This record gives sequence, C-alpha cells and structure tokens, in this order.
Amino acid sequence: MSTSPASMRRRREAIVREHIDAENAHDVRRAIATFHHPRYEVAPFGSPNDGAESVHQLLSGMFAAFPDFHVAVPRVHHADEAVVVEFVMRGTHRGPFAGLAASGQRIEVPSVGIFEFDEDRLMCEKVYFDMATLMRQLQG
Repeated sequence: MSTSPASMRRRREAIVREHIDAENAHDVRRAIATFHHPRYEVAPFGSPNDGAESVHQLLSGMFAAFPDFHVAVPRVHHADEAVVVEFVMRGTHRGPFAGLAASGQRIEVPSVGIFEFDEDRLMCEKVYFDMATLMRQLQG
C-alpha cells in the first residue's frame, strides 16, 4: 500500500516540527529521537556530526553556549526527498563557542535547514548560515 504525496508531506513536516520543538525545549534526547539515524551537517563547521553521541555533543554544546537558544520558523518548503526550513537562530552567547569565550552578545542569524528523508524517516539535517554574520554578532 502506497502513501499519498500529501500524507507523506504531512508526516515529514510533523517530524520536522517535532524536531524543532525539541531543539527549542533544549531536549537533546527528544531531538535525536526524531531521526532514523542522527546526523547533522552544519556547513560552516565543516565536518558532519554522525551518530547519536556526536549529535548529542553538538546540541549540548550549542545549548550550553546559548542557554536561551531558540529557532523561529517563518517558512517551510517541501521537496521530493526533503523538507526545507527557513529559520532564524536566536540566543545569547553565555558559554564557549567556536573558540570564543562567552561575550554576552545576542545573535539573530538567518539560516536554512534541509531535512533529508528516506520515505518518512529523517536521515540528516543540513544547516546553512553565514559564519561571518554569526562571528560579527558574537564579537559585538
């Protein structure tokens, strides 16, 4: 029995929204549970975070550095094998991040996340943002 395209779209978007809600709640385990296989590819960071332990370290580090980290989602787009999310990362730099000591600076970084799926199984989140914008905001 085949799943309709509309049904698949709804299912994928529900998974993505659950993932983002978990990130906004700083619930690392819940965010990891949305994946079939946990994997982040954060383009400005270079190498992927593959597997539950690596993803746990990535998210825990982000939430420690930005204890008020929050993702706002103005737009969601659907592709054949992905959900593309335009979002804004916000937070206050309160802990070490990217080699920088806490600055107390607020960030607001426009970003794009490509959530790759195999059917209705989330396989990877690819995140793209301008690192120069982030660093400029961190340094005040």
